Amino acid sequence: MAIPLTRNLAMSPALAQSRSTPERALASATPSARRGELSRSLRLRYAGQRSVTLRYELHGPRAAPVVLLAGGISAHRHVAPSARFPEAGWADALVSAGRALDPSRYRLLAVDYLGADGQLDAPIDTADQADALALLLDALGVARLHAYVGYSYGALVGLQFAARHAARLRRLVAVSGAHQPHPYAAAWRALQRRAVALGQHQHADAQGLALARQFAMLSYRTPEEFAERFAAAPRLVDGRVRCAAEDYLDAAGARYVARTPLTAYLRLSESIDLHRVDPATIGAPVTVVAVDSDRLVPLGDSATLAQALGERGELRVLRSRYGHDAFLKEPRLVDPILAEALGTSGALP
Repeated sequence: MAIPLTRNLAMSPALAQSRSTPERALASATPSARRGELSRSLRLRYAGQRSVTLRYELHGPRAAPVVLLAGGISAHRHVAPSARFPEAGWADALVSAGRALDPSRYRLLAVDYLGADGQLDAPIDTADQADALALLLDALGVARLHAYVGYSYGALVGLQFAARHAARLRRLVAVSGAHQPHPYAAAWRALQRRAVALGQHQHADAQGLALARQFAMLSYRTPEEFAERFAAAPRLVDGRVRCAAEDYLDAAGARYVARTPLTAYLRLSESIDLHRVDPATIGAPVTVVAVDSDRLVPLGDSATLAQALGERGELRVLRSRYGHDAFLKEPRLVDPILAEALGTSGALP
């Protein structure tokens, strides 16, 4: 369940009010979807002026309020199926009719991150991602987002956006992401990048990247979940011991390698560790969502962020056995928080 903390962290109730009837009518039109890409020049914090490609997908009625949805470093511009793009998306459980992120009510915008195509082999800061989003909004004619919903890396980019482009944002929902990385999480990622480097040294790039992803899966979930799912005794396979979780980890690694360029993984992993934002510079209201079992973004870091935001911040806590991945695994817990932040009325499934 979601637990609001001290009342002095709560935002004004007016921000949770439903939209007007005319606005609701505009948003009830039949959803449509389109994709696009455009090239722009952008000054990167560590790499100077570069030509970058901005790839996006919009899903929902043209007149509806725009909500930007951004996930972890493996997320992309396709969040959920539509009539035009029926393939599964990375946020299927969160985006559907009747949920807070209803594509008949909102126009959902999602992007491919800078560097996700593996073509940008340079340090990428979360501030660069935020500035790229501002360029995209200019190109799309979107003056102000109704909300930005960011999970994991998407939350980091959202915090930068709220600091650098606050006038273009009504509210940020930052899930499992804080103002700076925790040293424990940075150590996890450093070892994952070393696994990739070892694979490169052995001319086994795919194996190194798969191993890095398998390490990451352990950090995204919890011992409690693994105890429930993989309690079976180990097996002997060709004279070697194979534990119950290895099939799951192998599959996760193979899927990741099939869709992720090695350079993209390295640069976006580094980008998490480069992330720093001063909460005092954040000018938009923020709903900070933490998971009590998250080992990558501990509850204490989220509480520190919310407290530093003062009247601009609100902290909500999810109790879940899924750790960092709770946002994707527990939509019934996340939906009420999103509905309140978006100003959505009515019952949710």
